[in-house]
Amino acid sequence: MARSALAQETVFALRETIARLEGKPIPALAAAQAQATADGQERERSGREDRPARLATGVAVLDEALEGGVPLDAITEIRSRAFLDAGVASGFAFALSARLQAGAQGGVGTLPVLWIAERMASQEVGAPYPLGIRGVGLSTTQFFHAFPNRIDEALWLAEAALGSGAFGMTILEVRGNPKAFGLTESRRLALRAKAAGRPLFVLRHAAQEEASSTTFRFLAEPALAGERRLPDGSMLGGSIGHPVFRLTLEKSRNPAPLSLFLAWNAHDRQFTCVDDPIRHAVPEGRAAAHSRASLPAAFNRQDPAPALGSLLAFDRQASGRAGPFERAS
Repeated sequence: MARSALAQETVFALRETIARLEGKPIPALAAAQAQATADGQERERSGREDRPARLATGVAVLDEALEGGVPLDAITEIRSRAFLDAGVASGFAFALSARLQAGAQGGVGTLPVLWIAERMASQEVGAPYPLGIRGVGLSTTQFFHAFPNRIDEALWLAEAALGSGAFGMTILEVRGNPKAFGLTESRRLALRAKAAGRPLFVLRHAAQEEASSTTFRFLAEPALAGERRLPDGSMLGGSIGHPVFRLTLEKSRNPAPLSLFLAWNAHDRQFTCVDDPIRHAVPEGRAAAHSRASLPAAFNRQDPAPALGSLLAFDRQASGRAGPFERAS
């Protein structure tokens, strides 16, 4: 940075000397300086535009709907309907982060990932687990997380992380639809992401659709995983294969939402579209592993009410005859 400023000052000094030798007025020197500054800004802008602005998923139908892939200079939202599905939404964000690191596009993928979890959200769904992070294909040495106490602190931290440019991807995890994170705050983060050329993923657990400045919004739901495929093409019985996400692209330029099933290969860091998740999970000609009732019969509880018999409606007598509403012997 110091060398660049020194070189620019040297160039200006040479231009001033040439202008004086040629007898040009001072405004010409100012114009030359303004032109040089404009040329530098133009080169910086063109260099920024040369960087890839999309992260392709590798699935043609999804990349076409995303206009080339997930934007690397905007907000992408991933929401779940309930806290039970929080792992699916988080897993999809981890998979995209791992794919970004594997591609190392424009040098962004070589930077670490920052996970910002609002305190209430982390208490509901838990903190990121190192073994799980490594299992999904993400490098744990390039992963940092923070747990601010309030939502406004989380928003400030996300904005500062985007502006610093020190992280290749920032993930903001929130609980539901907090009032402090509305359209205005979303717009500020979107502008910050655009200016910095860094992506921001917003995870909303147990949330509803709402107006925001996100470019794309996904609804993540769980799906059945198939068995692990062996090198010869056969399936390993009783095994669990790659995780499958059921994704619905709720917000995009498409006239109708796009829904599809994606399987994630953590080893190759590749997504694969699954056409029939039921057939993918349960091979043809074979029943499900648990086709009966999932819960055993209850025991050590009160007996059910006995079947009604003949009732005699009179009081109990000393002779031992049946009383009111008692079964006759």
